[in-house]
Amino acid sequence: MLLRNLQKLSLFGDISILQQHGSISNTYLGKVDPDGKKIKQIQQLFEEILGNSRQLKWLSCGLMLQIVTPTSLSSLSNPIANTMEHLSLLDNHIPGNTTLITAVELERFVNLRSLALDFCDFTAEMARVLADSNHVPLHRLSLLVHSVSIMHKSLDNMPKDENWQALTRNSTNLRVYIMAFDVKSDDMLRILKPSIPLERIHFDSYVTCVSGAVVDLISRQYDKFLTHFILMNDVIDMSAFPDLSDNRNEDPLVLLAWRCTRLSLLAVHGYTVWAHNLIAIARLRGSDLKVLEVTEESIDFDQGELADQDVDPVHNFIEQVSLGLGRPWHAVMDIELLSVFTEPTRHFYREMQSFSEGI
Repeated sequence: MLLRNLQKLSLFGDISILQQHGSISNTYLGKVDPDGKKIKQIQQLFEEILGNSRQLKWLSCGLMLQIVTPTSLSSLSNPIANTMEHLSLLDNHIPGNTTLITAVELERFVNLRSLALDFCDFTAEMARVLADSNHVPLHRLSLLVHSVSIMHKSLDNMPKDENWQALTRNSTNLRVYIMAFDVKSDDMLRILKPSIPLERIHFDSYVTCVSGAVVDLISRQYDKFLTHFILMNDVIDMSAFPDLSDNRNEDPLVLLAWRCTRLSLLAVHGYTVWAHNLIAIARLRGSDLKVLEVTEESIDFDQGELADQDVDPVHNFIEQVSLGLGRPWHAVMDIELLSVFTEPTRHFYREMQSFSEGI
């Protein structure tokens, strides 16, 4: 009876706990469940829950490590699939070209208002399905771009700009949230089509840094939509943060603040942010920039600023940023105090939930 009344099912597998003991692999899972019986039982239980649901509107499964399979959704009856409003299926450990949902399967979900997928699973054919006139307008699309997925799958089937144009014609209020984890700049330049209504983007990396060219492209293409911009680089060597403004007349982050007039959240860690540029950002966006989080170790000063013996450069800098924002401000002293500080996929899943609920 409880299953029949179930309207929202949200499951998240915290793989970071498992990763503390080394990388997740079939070998590791084989030790835990050598004959695969436990996984099979849980898969069957999950499919039974779907099959017995009568009022399910929200289904969200993130990184559940083989619990969700490419055949799981077939357990949903057509009436339930036809009335589902939110669907998220995320698992970048699915091998090869296997996906948790196909464009054909997606055709049943004609009432979706929000969708979250691994970017490599969101194909041009899926965009065409969602753009069809028999589908209700999509309001929220969250996409996780992971280097692991790009390595095992491909970007060849991703939507072209004309697919995004068709989708936004049918879904005029569509907004997109992208999180890119350790993705090469060349790949990002391919992914970021001009017609994506990109509202939020989050770059997180341990190895691959974002280039100034990518930030510049974002500020030029998405100036009418962008509200959230997060730049995280968890490098071990804190003496060598990349500088996006290297060999450029204008700093890309300052240009982002200038062009993107709806920007309300900017968070940076692990990239050099020059003090005078941060003051410029605060002045450009003012009180509309509701969240400005920059870690202390990311902030650097020009030699000229440090040479002025009459002024304490740090005190003056904090005062100028505070004046620009119209409220007291200070740098984030500890990275763990950042609002975005968490295991990246966990952060994406949490933000995706609130983003999707905010229709």
